[in-house]
Amino acid sequence: MIHTNERSIAMAQTLASSTSSRRKVESRFDRQMARILEHATAVFYENGYEGASMRDLSRSSGMSLAGLYYYFESKEKLLYLIQKHYFTTVVERLRRRLEDVTHPEDRMRTFILNHLEYFLAYQKAMKVLSHEDDVLEGELGAEIHALKRRYYQHCSELADALKEQERLEFNTRIAVLGLFGMMNWLYTWYNAKVDGDAGTLARQIGDIFLAGIRASKNRH
Repeated sequence: MIHTNERSIAMAQTLASSTSSRRKVESRFDRQMARILEHATAVFYENGYEGASMRDLSRSSGMSLAGLYYYFESKEKLLYLIQKHYFTTVVERLRRRLEDVTHPEDRMRTFILNHLEYFLAYQKAMKVLSHEDDVLEGELGAEIHALKRRYYQHCSELADALKEQERLEFNTRIAVLGLFGMMNWLYTWYNAKVDGDAGTLARQIGDIFLAGIRASKNRH
């Protein structure tokens, strides 16, 4: 019995050591992946998807061309991973922030703040996501489209909850797409010295959006 326990302890220690080693390898891989995606975003931002080459991406990241092809078989795969990374990250951040927010208006404002904080911190990504929206095709394009659709749907649900609570009458599709229009083109004009930080901007955009959808109540 003692020998069995000793073997069990040894196996547990080996498993823990193996798990720790695997996590370290995964962590290094994740950091390397994040670094490459950051450089790739910058290259697509400067040159556009069509104007960028794998050689440009290799020079920017400092990785050999062969090494880059080892991770990614094409620049299309890189663009796919960039879009997937940024959309899944902003959605996960939103999910965590909404956990303790219950009032419909506060939840709507949380959505706006979360979007602006994230994408103002990554303005190059915002341009790439906006300008290269329809490049991906096939399964990769379908997956990214589904991610974007879920994000849009999440915002629509928040708007509908506010509509129901305040008995408003507005076209949710027009309201939500108008909101995204305000938020997604900030990289073309945003100036922190003039327009304030993300929190200040989120309050103002939130005020404009809410005033607009509430105007329907005043008309009726």
